[in-house]
Amino acid sequence: MTDRDRLRGIFGEDAELYDRCRPGYPPEVVADLASLAGPGARVLEIGCGTGQATLPMARLGWAVTAVELDANMAAVARRNVPEADVVVSAFEDWGPPATPFDLVVAATAFHWVDPEVRVVKAADVLRPGGSLVVVSTHHVLGGTVPFFAAAQRCYERFDPATPPDLRLEPSSAIPEDSAEFDGSGRFGPVSFRRHEWELTYTAAEYLDLLSTYSGHRALPPDAREGLFRSIASLIDDDHGGRITKRFMTQLAITARGSR
Repeated sequence: MTDRDRLRGIFGEDAELYDRCRPGYPPEVVADLASLAGPGARVLEIGCGTGQATLPMARLGWAVTAVELDANMAAVARRNVPEADVVVSAFEDWGPPATPFDLVVAATAFHWVDPEVRVVKAADVLRPGGSLVVVSTHHVLGGTVPFFAAAQRCYERFDPATPPDLRLEPSSAIPEDSAEFDGSGRFGPVSFRRHEWELTYTAAEYLDLLSTYSGHRALPPDAREGLFRSIASLIDDDHGGRITKRFMTQLAITARGSR
């Protein structure tokens, strides 16, 4: 089992916490998606989780088929978006229907899919001219900057895999990388759209958020507890009990070619 296989299966350990604490997507992302297809479009979502992106897509009047690896996550997605067809399967193993899709969307999930499969299979299930949208969420410089700089020392203490002196970067430093799509020969030019946004957390809320990330869940219990105590102390003792985190959500959009 690869690290990707191990970590991508860890989210369902507490699907309800994931559903409650993951921030979802800002309205600008939904507007970008809405510009790509009209009501009645056939849409495939890769890795729907508990439905944070599925629900706004269903509300656009789209017929959404959502493929989710974890049965616990899929159960919450079905509850949240009963109008979607939620299928429990790894995307790599899923057998698509004969009718192609107008749009394939992967919201903060594409990186968990086998890179030997994901682009080619996405092209195979799309109609010619249909769009693939890869949504990624990045943690970028902003918000309560001194907290995140100080938190690095907590990670270095409790997680030996942490690179030394790691710092958040501005969104402008994150490259717009189209190489995987370009190299496949199956898609046209890639366009990128970016949106920055912030959320404010208490110590308890922030630790709940961290508890939904696979890397934190995979830490040994003693290390995770020590890390969380240290971070909570930083928030409560040095930052008045609240910190603000900046996210950057990027959409990479490309259309399937004729082959």
